[in-house]
Amino acid sequence: MATERELSDFLKSVEKRAFKRSLFHVRDQEAALDIVQDSMMKLAEHYGDKPPNELPMLFQRILSNSTLDWFRRQKTRNALFTTMSDFEGPDDEGEFNLLDIYNADNGDAEQSAEDHTNRKQTLALIEKEIQQLPARQREAFLMRYWEEMDIAETAAAMGCSEGSVKTHCFRAIQTLSKVLKAKGIVL
Repeated sequence: MATERELSDFLKSVEKRAFKRSLFHVRDQEAALDIVQDSMMKLAEHYGDKPPNELPMLFQRILSNSTLDWFRRQKTRNALFTTMSDFEGPDDEGEFNLLDIYNADNGDAEQSAEDHTNRKQTLALIEKEIQQLPARQREAFLMRYWEEMDIAETAAAMGCSEGSVKTHCFRAIQTLSKVLKAKGIVL
């Protein structure tokens, strides 16, 4: 059984990645924060007594379900209430910068201004292309390569077979590779 300290440490360790993942899905900072907060509350309330090694899978599943619930609520709200803003293009405000995560991991202060600018532009382009992926591909890709979950964990969190996870990831990588290669970016 997880102690209060273990649960707290776990939630601190996943909060930023969970927020970024939610933001990739819903593309709204406030909604992403609400989804992550709700997911953390549900984990603490309903599964806080589980062993620490079960917390990551439970949290990923709760986060996925919370995100799906948010989309369902949006669909219902949009079906019931049509406003003129529904006909406008997507709002560009509230975007996050993937470079924040990258810089947190890479404290290389001796980087040239040109390298810094190139890296920033490349990461912005990658972020944009990840957002363009279909929802299930994006979800599988982020869980496997952002959250570093294995195939079985990803399948359990997404509620699908391991074969589906492999297919979604393969298609996401193919799409990203093709688009980035066409723009002259080889990773």
